[in-house]
Amino acid sequence: MVLNSLDKMIELQKNTANIRNICVLAHVDHGKTTLADCLISSNGIISSRLAGKLRYMDSREDEQIRGITMKSSAISLHYTEDFEEYLINLIDSPGHVDFSSEVSTAVRICDGCIIVVDAVEGVCPQTQAVLRQAWLENIRPVLVINKIDRLIVELKFTPQEAYSHLKNILEQVNALTGTLFTSKVLEERAERETDSQINPNSEQGEQVYDWSTGLENTDDSHLYFSPEQGNVVFTSAIDGWGFGIEHFAKIYSKKIGIKKEILLKTLWGDYYINMKAKKIMKGDQAKGKKPLFVQLILENIWSLYDAVLKKDKEKIEKIVTSLGLKIGAREARHSDPKVQVNAICSQWLPISHAVLSMVCQKLPSPLDIASERVEKLMCTGSQTFDSLPLETQALKAAFMKCGSEDTAPVIIFVSKMFAVDSKALPQNKPRPLTQDEIAQRRERARQRHAEKLAAVQGQGPMDPTRNGDIIETSPQEEPRGDEQQVESVAPNSAPQEEDSQESFIAFARVFSGVARRGRKIFVLGPKYSPVEFLQRVPSGFSTSPDNLPTVPHMACCTLENLYLLMGRELEELAEVPSGNVLGEMPQLVKGMKLLNQADPCVKILIQETGEHVLVTAGEVHLQRCLDDLKERFAKINISVSEPIIPFRETITKPPKVDMVNEEIGKQQKVAVIHQMREDQSKIPEGVQVDSDGLITITTPNKLATLSVRAIPLPEEVTQILEESSDLIRSVEQLTSSLDDGKNTQMIHQKTQEKMWEFKRKLEQYLTGRKWRNAVDQIWSFGPRKCGPNILVSRSVDFQNSVWTNAAGRTSQAASRYRDLGNSIVSGFQLATLSGPMCEEPLMGVCFVLEKWDISKLQEQGASDNHNLEHSDVVGEGQQGERSCPSGDENQELPDGHSEASEKRTSQKGEPSITDCYGPFSGQLIATMKEACRCALQVKPQRLMAAMYTCDIMATSDVLGRVYAVLSKREGRVLQEEMKEGTDMFIIKAVLPVAESFGFADEIRKRTSGLASPQLVFSHWEIIPSDPFWVPTTEEEYLHFGEKADSENQARKYMNAVRKRKGLHVEEKIVEHAEKQRTLSKNK
Repeated sequence: MVLNSLDKMIELQKNTANIRNICVLAHVDHGKTTLADCLISSNGIISSRLAGKLRYMDSREDEQIRGITMKSSAISLHYTEDFEEYLINLIDSPGHVDFSSEVSTAVRICDGCIIVVDAVEGVCPQTQAVLRQAWLENIRPVLVINKIDRLIVELKFTPQEAYSHLKNILEQVNALTGTLFTSKVLEERAERETDSQINPNSEQGEQVYDWSTGLENTDDSHLYFSPEQGNVVFTSAIDGWGFGIEHFAKIYSKKIGIKKEILLKTLWGDYYINMKAKKIMKGDQAKGKKPLFVQLILENIWSLYDAVLKKDKEKIEKIVTSLGLKIGAREARHSDPKVQVNAICSQWLPISHAVLSMVCQKLPSPLDIASERVEKLMCTGSQTFDSLPLETQALKAAFMKCGSEDTAPVIIFVSKMFAVDSKALPQNKPRPLTQDEIAQRRERARQRHAEKLAAVQGQGPMDPTRNGDIIETSPQEEPRGDEQQVESVAPNSAPQEEDSQESFIAFARVFSGVARRGRKIFVLGPKYSPVEFLQRVPSGFSTSPDNLPTVPHMACCTLENLYLLMGRELEELAEVPSGNVLGEMPQLVKGMKLLNQADPCVKILIQETGEHVLVTAGEVHLQRCLDDLKERFAKINISVSEPIIPFRETITKPPKVDMVNEEIGKQQKVAVIHQMREDQSKIPEGVQVDSDGLITITTPNKLATLSVRAIPLPEEVTQILEESSDLIRSVEQLTSSLDDGKNTQMIHQKTQEKMWEFKRKLEQYLTGRKWRNAVDQIWSFGPRKCGPNILVSRSVDFQNSVWTNAAGRTSQAASRYRDLGNSIVSGFQLATLSGPMCEEPLMGVCFVLEKWDISKLQEQGASDNHNLEHSDVVGEGQQGERSCPSGDENQELPDGHSEASEKRTSQKGEPSITDCYGPFSGQLIATMKEACRCALQVKPQRLMAAMYTCDIMATSDVLGRVYAVLSKREGRVLQEEMKEGTDMFIIKAVLPVAESFGFADEIRKRTSGLASPQLVFSHWEIIPSDPFWVPTTEEEYLHFGEKADSENQARKYMNAVRKRKGLHVEEKIVEHAEKQRTLSKNK
């Protein structure tokens, strides 16, 4: 039975100081949803017996089947403590790495979080990730160490061993927190130093900072987890119990006679009790004494478990009596010891009281929001709060006040959208009948039944037609009953499309004002710019919202329905005050658009073949999206291809050893040279290749010549380029704006500092003779102008740089070169977007434009101008000498041709003549692309595979099977260490994404479920084998044979991608068919 009505929840929403918006964060399978079940059962929403088994917050069928949470779900709970009533908006989030985006949506609208850690497994990779996420979002965490029962039942720890183990877990979590704190302080110190360098005359510039400045002066004691501070609770959610040391401090202060405050400080730590003196002493380990935590707390819990597991009825009765508990007869007789433990412990140490009490005391209300967090919420991407207009910055005060007055601005933050069946909406649910209506229905049914019986008995089987008429017409005599029947049938008779509708609800939080149904609000998209709004809508401009000028990424809409989120249920609301979490339904859409709306982490691409590509975070995430498409959104059968794996193409330095690890000597070089000549024979005609890989190529009309060289970038530079893609995009946008002569707004100081810091890092790694002045000469980044490849211009005639626009040249020459230069850059972008091996993007390649000769183009332009000056005298005769078809038209219209030629000479420096090869800009694009591809092909080409880091926890029994699965799938073990105090091993490995499909299932099957991997994308790694390799040296011929048909991993991947894209693949389908024979049958 639900203990609280909707009216009670609405009343609690108005007291902002007593609202707690919290989320539960943890690694997968550490017990988040089970803990949420226990907290929900305290409100009577589900039975306490079903807590942990029902998994109430996992409402999807695939969540129940897999046993993992896949989406964030919210529920509102009521809790009373010391006559104070609290409203707790609890959000359960996934722990699987594929659904990290769902964790972000939960964290963004909360003020605090519960970090759950498994007492056996301890701190795991996703624990670190969620703790870091909570830190970055500036929300306050509390710690729940769950599954304490496993230390008793599975690991058979003594209380002393369990205490040491729990201490280690606490130290690990605090070490992570300390690392985050230190990095933050050092970042702030670095910012102060930067400011002091920019403003040397300021007071800050006169101070001297060392590495420890800030760390010594900043108080960080409140950041760490410690039971004595009350921000740590020890639980067993599956058995329904949990405690903080405050609970035992109250009990023992009365029993022993020691003050509660002293016990709070000494129940955790190296303290023991001298029972004779009734004093608490320090140094339990040195004197061989039991710590207070072991003696007064753990030993009692251990003795209870021992009695129940050994089925010692006398001891159980004694414990129950001493604790003053009442156990039902059903639980007392039950054969499963877990049921008895749950019945006793859930009364003695109720988990809901321990956790919710800690939440109410230690986590902040919406009124205590930090200013840093507000600034982060108001900014998007790389934007800073200082760069926002003053009018926008003024809204910070409304965030901080969190007021519910009518005058307060209404600010609602939408974290995500989630889909629900339209039938599940409160307004579409059938209204529950009152007792009077049930009685009336019953009476009408009795009357109809009596009439049917009378008709059957009176007429008998003689007149079936009349009998049928009576039965059919009898409902018409009862119009109310007929109406009721129509109501019950209506949902089935409605159109199928309407029944199958999915409604989308916004998962949101009110930060200021009151959200009321029917109120008009502005919806601001992620790309909305307040600067652009102020430019289009001048200050002091007043009109109705509907008549405002159109502003990009801003729309006006009306709040239609507001809902209180109650796990699997929704309750309709008229208004929601500030500080509360709510659901809001603005509109309904279909198919893949719905999926993208429901899961922002999904990207949808449409290929040239017409295929729709879903880009997801991992295998489990992909399967969930496909299930949603088939069953909820599109509701059609979908033909699904094999997963598309991304690769990258790159080049490396020439190898020093061959495939049999023999140093390439003089004798072998002969064969290698022959191979190089064969490779060069693949280069198209008209392309010159120097010995050092310089490609010289001419445009089809022979008017321009380009010389391009490809050089592999150092790994550090590639990594910097990948990490700085947003910054590179802003640099490119600024440069293109300056080149086009547009007025751009001033760059914010911090953005400018980041740009120069980025340039300094590149200069640090690009050193040596071949990289001299390379950073200053960077012309563009690619692909898409923000990728991990660079174009360097060393042309003497035209020196452009991405850092500054083309300045210092005469305007005419600058304009001509710049316009042609855009074509060169476009060719570079196309070349880096699809490489020559399998049309995959390039990575870690620098293209150097050594020479750019357009002297013939200038000569042709001069001669054209000369011809045009004499065109009136000479007539049409000279025009007839043109080789292109367009010359015939020009013969007929000499005047028109003259005007067109003048226009062409004035446009972007293109040649005045029209040749049969098309526009000159297009020729330059194609030539530059071809030059880049050829420059790649004359270097050793390699494929780059996306790699996962794989964290596996397994016992020593199944370690060999784990290694077998890893080696079969091209995995590589990096580290193996034993978890202290357990028989569990932690294996860290890397695994290609291409080999990861089905990996988790296979490893579970091979280890009988004792090992479970966690896969996280890590980096791109070069596959060492050459996809085009053939044996060339004697040793290689001896080792691999003439055909060298052993499996080449890089070639296998390359051919698979080429087949998928419909490109030519060099492979023999049948070999030696004439030798084929039929094997004799077994007799």
